[in-house]
Amino acid sequence: MIPLEWYLILAGTLFSIGAYGILVERNGLKVLMCLEILLNAANINLVAFSRGNLMGQQFALFSIAIAACEVAVGLALLIMLFRYMDTIDLETFNILRW
Repeated sequence: MIPLEWYLILAGTLFSIGAYGILVERNGLKVLMCLEILLNAANINLVAFSRGNLMGQQFALFSIAIAACEVAVGLALLIMLFRYMDTIDLETFNILRW
């Protein structure tokens, strides 16, 4: 059986990679991918702490469904912005800011 600490180290590493990618990347597609890595780190934590019961795994499945919806909306926005401005560089978009 894999110790809990290893799951936490893996989740922390994935969370760090995702957070770093969101902060550094300017490509919208890469930011979406980093957000998915970040959410998967949370899912690993949910499953790791749910030993013995299924509640954490149920929350992880719910989180995966929410993440799929988030990616669909994000990709739709990126496609619309690409058609409108011919780039997905997030630095060039200022039409969504108020």
